[in-house]
Amino acid sequence: MAWMAPPSGASLGTTERVRVRLSGAVQGVGMRPFVHRLAAETGLAGFVRNGADGVTIEVEGSRIADFIARLSAEAPPLARIDALTIEKLALAGGAGFAIRASTGGRAATCPTCLADLFDPASRFFLYPFVNCTQCGPRYTITRRLPYDRAQTAMAGFAMCAACAADYADPLNRRFHAEPIACPSCGPRLSHSIATIAAALLAGRIVALKGIGGFHLLCNARNEPVVAELRRRKSREAKPFAVMLANAASVAAITRATEAEVALAAGTSRPIVLMQAVPGVLAPSVSPGLACVGVMLAYAPPHHLLFNALAGAGHDPSAPNSAVLVATSANPNGEPLVVGDAEAERRLVGIADLIVRHDRPIVVRADDSVAQIVAGAPALLRRARGFVPDPIQLPADGPDVLALGGHLKSTVTVTRRREAFVSQHIGDLDTAETVKFHRETTAHLLAILNVTPERVVCDLHPDYR
Repeated sequence: MAWMAPPSGASLGTTERVRVRLSGAVQGVGMRPFVHRLAAETGLAGFVRNGADGVTIEVEGSRIADFIARLSAEAPPLARIDALTIEKLALAGGAGFAIRASTGGRAATCPTCLADLFDPASRFFLYPFVNCTQCGPRYTITRRLPYDRAQTAMAGFAMCAACAADYADPLNRRFHAEPIACPSCGPRLSHSIATIAAALLAGRIVALKGIGGFHLLCNARNEPVVAELRRRKSREAKPFAVMLANAASVAAITRATEAEVALAAGTSRPIVLMQAVPGVLAPSVSPGLACVGVMLAYAPPHHLLFNALAGAGHDPSAPNSAVLVATSANPNGEPLVVGDAEAERRLVGIADLIVRHDRPIVVRADDSVAQIVAGAPALLRRARGFVPDPIQLPADGPDVLALGGHLKSTVTVTRRREAFVSQHIGDLDTAETVKFHRETTAHLLAILNVTPERVVCDLHPDYR
């Protein structure tokens, strides 16, 4: 992390005002509520707001040094502060600290929201869209920065009194959680969890709308249904990923290392390649391969579904024998399906049951794919959970748009010393994928507020 020291002459008891700018993974991770609480505890006045280039804080008072030290040391678990700069300002006076209107998923369900999900006393009991500042959708519901509810797919859902109270309470972990919702005011699934579970147990193929698109699900132990999914999707040999309920279930189907399990169980929940236990999964899951791609349940509907598949009285944290194929819902070679009408049109003949919800998906995002290489995580496909986290460059440079290759295409935008790599787009062989490439480019430039000084592409005459 790069940072500048507090202005010279600062000392305890001296009233000063400074502007602090944070960049990195600092939006949608609970940073503003954290800053609000920290300012209250250190007796500082001022404000915090999101912007297109990160988070801006202005604080005034006598304990600025204490505030700055704790800002880095106690940042929210999902936050990553890559740069912290401080600018001395003239005193402005005033009292109190405010979260101002901004000037401009990302994470798996957190343990606290998971507890709410299965707590009969919680108003979020069995609610498939529970979230807080530490978890829930971010990038895939954001239309533009700043990351405020009005700029997201949640804009059409008016908060009920209980959610509005949580959202406005600085001591509540849902304080300014933009996707906050409950059964009284939030999105709904088109089918019950019991109906989905019954379909899977009956050997049917289910299309389930999630955070970044639809998944095609089926029983990964049932060879006829997995083979039928291959036939319907025109996917002859490419392996399918599987989904498990939790880390405790991994040992039943793989010989995973501790590092592989830890990677799969992280907040980004990527698909992780692991050595498969022979003869456990249907042969058509990953034909001819010794490894299988495994991801753990990361959204509330997944947790509810695995609990239903396990039967009444099952402890959600205990090993679960259910294993589901969880593959991108798209005809072979086309982009991931995200819209309800699009699902009805493109998934007819593939899925026996299509499960929708009424929270729009703004940005398509496949599941990320990773593996452990030489003891360290390596991303094979960068998408959900990792986009649009910046990659730090060694020095400032021009703002550039790089359009990627024809195969396995992604887009990259640089902004000064940060590079933002888009989610996986795919091979540019179809009109739908080319459209997705254009949508991704426009969206990434918009949310980063970048007008590129240079555009870079491969000039091979056979490339799009």
